[in-house]
Amino acid sequence: MTQEKRLRRLRRSMMFLNAQRPALLKDAYIYKPDSLLLDLEDAVAENQKDAARFSLYNALKTVDYRGVERIVRINGLDTPHWQEDIRVAVAGGADGIRIAKCETAQDVQTVVKHIEMAEEEFGAEKGFTLVMAALESPLGILNAFDICKACPERMLGVAISGGDYRKSMQASYNPGGIEMLGGRANMLIAARAAGVQCFDTVFTDVDDEEGFRQEVIQNKQMGFDGKSLISPKQIAIVHEIFTPSEKEIRTAERIVRAVREQAAQGIGVFTLDGKMLDIAFVPGAERTIELAKASGVYEGDL
Repeated sequence: MTQEKRLRRLRRSMMFLNAQRPALLKDAYIYKPDSLLLDLEDAVAENQKDAARFSLYNALKTVDYRGVERIVRINGLDTPHWQEDIRVAVAGGADGIRIAKCETAQDVQTVVKHIEMAEEEFGAEKGFTLVMAALESPLGILNAFDICKACPERMLGVAISGGDYRKSMQASYNPGGIEMLGGRANMLIAARAAGVQCFDTVFTDVDDEEGFRQEVIQNKQMGFDGKSLISPKQIAIVHEIFTPSEKEIRTAERIVRAVREQAAQGIGVFTLDGKMLDIAFVPGAERTIELAKASGVYEGDL
């Protein structure tokens, strides 16, 4: 897989796992998330960081994850742990690193510098380890565009972290997500301007299936690429909502074919099913088809 394809691969679901627990790590691929977030940060107690790194390294080196992406969430740059986290992740062959509490482009560049050092130290493929940034504060959101552009050859995307963001904004959880709207919108704008992917925060009430479904629907409507998860039971709902429906696929096919046919006749604007169409509709339709292909539900010829 080329670096470009690795950067833009399908990431509807990114499921957190505690890196300290080998029983969780050894067969997590069976749930078929698009990505696994192997957590060395909040899920691991302060006095268990070494044990978690040991567990993580062994899982990365011995478990066949059947093509599921493996991203390691390292501890914050304000802790004594992050440098060793990077060394272990790179030595183990992780696909990427998630930078916790990222606030500036310099944070990204600092992490990338240490990734490069680790790749050199362990003889890993240079440039292989991707990065993503978790934005968890007002400063991180305000600097989102610079963060997204900090390392184009490695940056796969950004994600908002609801718990810390709400706390820093002195806000409380609301089922409609009004307290997250500004952060989500600004991060999405920055990600799209920079050309990287964008992911929503976790939904912590695993028993509230309807509430979760409504939030994921909102995520898709806003334009997110996927969502961070904490439970395997959430994966199916995310994949269902983020995978194009049969109706969406057929509509996209008709738009692409119609625009091409009309363009060949020198026609730029026309109507299809009573709606005005022009070439501006093609990128969205093509993206629907690309997502359908990546999700394994498209068998067409476009």
